[in-house]
Amino acid sequence: MKLTRNFSLSELIKSDTAIRLGIDNNPNADQMEKLRLLCENILQPVRDHFGRVTVTSCFRSPELCLKIGSSLNSQHTRAEAVDFECLGTSNAEVFDWIKSNLEWDQMILEFFTPGEPNSGWVHCSWVADNPRKQLLRAYKEDGKTKYKPVIGNAIDL
Repeated sequence: MKLTRNFSLSELIKSDTAIRLGIDNNPNADQMEKLRLLCENILQPVRDHFGRVTVTSCFRSPELCLKIGSSLNSQHTRAEAVDFECLGTSNAEVFDWIKSNLEWDQMILEFFTPGEPNSGWVHCSWVADNPRKQLLRAYKEDGKTKYKPVIGNAIDL
C-alpha cells in the first residue's frame, strides 16, 4: 500500500525482529493515517530534496518495543516517528535541512560522529498539533545513551 509517491506501508512497518519472533507489527487505521502524514510531511519532502531515503525504523508495536528494549512511550509506537538516513549525504546536513525547511515535532541526530558524515541517523517526529520543536543529539557516554540540545546547526558539531 502506497502512503506517498515514494513510500509504502511495508517499508515503515518492516522489522527483522518482529519477523523472527512472530510479532504482529501492523498498525491500526489511526496509526496508518499518522504514518501517511509522517510520509507526507517529512519523508517525501526529504526524498524529493536529497534523493534516496533509507528508513531504518518507523512504526513499532508495543510488543516489538518491549522486545527491543525501547520505551512504550516512544513516538514510534504512536506512528509519529521515523529513523532514517540519506546515503551519501551527511546526517547532520539532512538534520539541518529539515530544521530549516519542514514542520516537525522533535528531531534527534542519533549517534552522529563529527568528521564521519554518514555516522548515526536522523530521528524525526511529526504531530499535527502543538509540535515541541525539540532538537537533540544522542550520544553514548559510559555505555549509556545521553541527550543534549542542539543549538545552531548540526553541521557545525
